Amino acid sequence: MLRVAIPERPQWRELAHQLGFHFHTIEGEPYWTEDAYYQFTLEQIEQDIEDPTEALHEMCMDAVDRVCQSDALLHQLNIPERMWGVIRDSWRSGQPHLYGRMDFAYSGNGPAKLLELNYDTPTSIYEAGFFQWLWLEQVIEQRLLPAHADQFNSIQERLIAAFAHIGQRLERDTSAPPSLHFASIKAHEEDRATVAYLQDCALQAGLNAPFVHIEDIGYQPDTDHRCFVDLENRPIRALFKLYPWEEMSDDAFGELLPKMKTHWFEPPWKAILSNKGILPLLWQWNEGHPNLLPAYFDTSDGTSLAPGWVRKPFFSREGSNIELITTSGQYEAVDGPYTDNPRILQAYHPLPRFGERHALIGSWVVGDRACGIGIREDVGRITKDSSCFVPHAIV
Repeated sequence: MLRVAIPERPQWRELAHQLGFHFHTIEGEPYWTEDAYYQFTLEQIEQDIEDPTEALHEMCMDAVDRVCQSDALLHQLNIPERMWGVIRDSWRSGQPHLYGRMDFAYSGNGPAKLLELNYDTPTSIYEAGFFQWLWLEQVIEQRLLPAHADQFNSIQERLIAAFAHIGQRLERDTSAPPSLHFASIKAHEEDRATVAYLQDCALQAGLNAPFVHIEDIGYQPDTDHRCFVDLENRPIRALFKLYPWEEMSDDAFGELLPKMKTHWFEPPWKAILSNKGILPLLWQWNEGHPNLLPAYFDTSDGTSLAPGWVRKPFFSREGSNIELITTSGQYEAVDGPYTDNPRILQAYHPLPRFGERHALIGSWVVGDRACGIGIREDVGRITKDSSCFVPHAIV
């Protein structure tokens, strides 16, 4: 694994704007960067990232099954009791899921270490699935990379295939032309762009794909549909929502969730895997696995712990409220809103460092298959929403 300098494409920013990638720069700071790329061998990708991703995914599916069978485990994960039945029904009925991302620490040597799962509301899929593939095609055309260069990236093809499968399932279950609503919150450019990309993939798969903001979803209690409605009062029979399950269950309509016939994407059982409390359970059930780090439910204030740990809230996102102490005693933390969450402790494992940058690999799973990666880098040890996205190539 190397970080290799490369010239930027001329006018790539104009191209990004034309293609809807308006958040390539965030608050004046670069988010997408292409003055370098990360280089891998095919063996590194296949043996150290792709194969472990699929093995860990199967491990996660087993973990969901175990949790669904246990009131004690659902309680330990701090999942509201009113959601237990919804989660169990979604798992036992085989409700399909779309995608997820595993975040790894990997330097090119030794096994990749799973840092966490982003299995409910992962972002950066547009950058990983589309824009970095376009980058590869164009730098090959410009002879900045050899013609045989490749990329671990079948994300878009897998998404379209997954949506086609979902469309067949919806048509069978609803006896109507397949329609999948898409939703994200207002005034969040990255979320809206992510959903727009997924909408486009769904359209390519033959689905109707109307959009509604989360805040505009309504409910008509006098109907027999037992589903929410959009601004045109159309029933929302199936919904992809880039919105966390733990927040949905606490919202005004949260008490209605168990009564709805809605097909959810991601399905309610993903609430188990998007919870960082799953990491101690994975370690407990698979202790010593080469791709897992020791992890435990946090019952201490950290003062008695030896250096070399990371503390994470169950429900934090984008690095918020994570703190760590390296094995040499260096402390780092990120503020955020998740102050009242239960927490876990995970063994500290350093991200590979290239100059002043720490690199994290996000490995994508679509339809139960590993299908691509995206790399984020930051001067800090904790990857945040502002951390840069850098393309990669197999050479």
